Parts: sequence; structure tokens; C-alpha cells
Amino acid sequence: MTLRFAYNTNGAANHRLGDALRLIADSGYDGVALTLDHHHFDPLAPNLLCRAEMLAGLLEQLGLGLVVETGARFLLNPRAKHEPTLISPEAEGRARRLDFLRRAVDVCATCRGEAVSFWAGVPRRGEVVLKDTWRWLVDGVARLSDHAASRGVVLAMEPEPGMLVETVDAWRQLQEEVKLLGAAPFKLALDVGHLLVTQEREPVDAVREFAPVLGTVALEDMKRGVHEHLPFGEGDLDVIPVLRELIQARYDKLVCIELSRDAHRAHTMIPEALEWLRARLPSDAGVAA
Repeated sequence: MTLRFAYNTNGAANHRLGDALRLIADSGYDGVALTLDHHHFDPLAPNLLCRAEMLAGLLEQLGLGLVVETGARFLLNPRAKHEPTLISPEAEGRARRLDFLRRAVDVCATCRGEAVSFWAGVPRRGEVVLKDTWRWLVDGVARLSDHAASRGVVLAMEPEPGMLVETVDAWRQLQEEVKLLGAAPFKLALDVGHLLVTQEREPVDAVREFAPVLGTVALEDMKRGVHEHLPFGEGDLDVIPVLRELIQARYDKLVCIELSRDAHRAHTMIPEALEWLRARLPSDAGVAA
């Protein structure tokens, strides 16, 4: 087998969505990680399902698979990055986030996407206590998991540095507590670079350990201890063992390149990132299926 690569549209923020999708397809990618945002398929605009059907047609025409990403910075609140979240102290805010995530699931279902990726959120210092934020998170994820299961969509939570769930061990704890509520299971959205930030495990070890529960994988370079998405070759990630481990695990879902800081040069970064990875695919780890 061989790996399938996608590019995240948060790294093409200066392009119209249609132009970004065509650039991604023409560069040889197998899919797209679509970050729903006000300028790239606004999930809060009218006629959501009709627009999703049109998007599904375009993706099929371009031969692109889909992962739906939900990390837009100011979609729900133009004055507070990533707010509100599933752990916001205001019930109305948590409800708004849950509604947005359900919409993301619906888009994924209509477009026959592979997964919806989401994260927990950052606890507000001085406003909440940990036991409350964790309870809100478990409840929200359980509700979202059941909705995803009802639509036949794979739901995957991404541990994010600085958030309530920032490690794969915290992800495992959350999964166990959601199961106790009888909710549908969810998978792991593993951003390989984040492991260099938290330094909880070596990236290749985490891929090997969690391969059976991976819902989607994000890939970029990073320096140890610094949460900054970098082009390949500019950080500390030893990418070849990670690629080999994914191939040996027969991981057949999209591996999503996330270079959100490089939108200003997306026209060159999109093709160059794929060329860089393909030049380093291990020749001894497997053959194309």
C-alpha cells in the first residue's frame, strides 16, 4: 500500500475555496482537510445542506477525499480566538460550539468524508474549575458522538497543546469516560507535530501505539517544545520513521498536511510539501495497493 495525502485549507486562506481545491488536486493530493470558516464554506450561512451537496460534487469531480476540520479561529466569536468551546462556562456558548460541530458532521456526511476533527478548548483561568470543565467536555463529546454515529460519520478528537485535552493519555481518559455514559465511541485525531511540543511520546511510538484508533492524522514539522507549524525540513521531526510506521500499520486514511502559517505562499507550498514527502517515502515499507 501507499499513503494518501491531503492539504489543509487553513494553509490556503488567501485563496477562494474553489481555487484552493483545484490547486490541491492539480498538485497531486488525494484529498483535502477543509477547515470550515467564514471564507471557506461558512457552516453558519443559509442553505447548508444544499451547499454541501454542491461541494460534494466538486470534490468528486476533482477526485479529492475529505476530512472536515473545525479549528477556525474567529468563526463563532470575532473578539476571542477559538471561543466559545465545549468547556466555556456559559451554557449558551457551549451550545453554540456543539451546534457548529454538529453542522460539521452534517457537512461530512453529505460529502461522504472520512472524519470530522475537533478539539476540547482552553480552560479560562480564574473563571472555571477543572472538574466542571471536564464534566462539560464529557457531556458535549457524548452528545456529539451520538450525532456523528447517527450520520455514519467518524468523529476524531485532536489533543492540542495548551488545551484541556493536550495529550494522547488525556484523550484516552476522555474516551473511557464518554463510553461510561453509553455514548458512541470516537477516534483519535493525531497531529504528529504536537507530540514534539508536549514531548509525551516520540511521534513514531505514538503512531505505533494508537494506530488501531486513528481517525485522521495531521503532519507538519515542528521544533521540540514550540507550537509552530513549520514546513518540512525546518523543525525536529524525523518524518521517515513516521511515514514507515503509518505504512506498516496499513493506515489508508488521509494524512493531512497543516501549514496554516504559510497561506501567503500557498501557490508554491502546496505542491512543494507533497513533493518533499513523496521524495522521502520509505521504499522498503510497502508497495502501492
